[in-house]
Amino acid sequence: MLTLQTDLDGKQATFGFLRDKLKKEGFCLGGYWEYDRGFFDSILVKKDCDTIYLRLPFVVTSGELDSYSAEIKFQTPYVIKHVVHCGLDFDENSLLDATGFSQFQEPLDKDAPIINKNRWVHAGEEVVGRVLNYLN
Repeated sequence: MLTLQTDLDGKQATFGFLRDKLKKEGFCLGGYWEYDRGFFDSILVKKDCDTIYLRLPFVVTSGELDSYSAEIKFQTPYVIKHVVHCGLDFDENSLLDATGFSQFQEPLDKDAPIINKNRWVHAGEEVVGRVLNYLN
């Protein structure tokens, strides 16, 4: 994981407004959100079994996350690399994966080492700069 030093940390926004804007930038609400916290994810690169994400974590300061009018406050953004299974697994869940009944696979490595760190720090900071335009 590579933490980014940006002006996003501590910024506040209305959840629904920002979610709609960030969707156009390729972000989605991360899958493991709670009513009091969550994160926006964007894929910086996906190649073979590796995916490098930009993650924008936040806490809810007013309301609940599923509400358009919830107020959120950003924490320190970071870049993270996931390595997932490629091909079919041959275990007890293989039939579920092959038939589409098991929608998600657990990554082999949720925080894999990132090669060329400066490149991905710069790429993440550049995207965060565009996000900041929606907050100013």
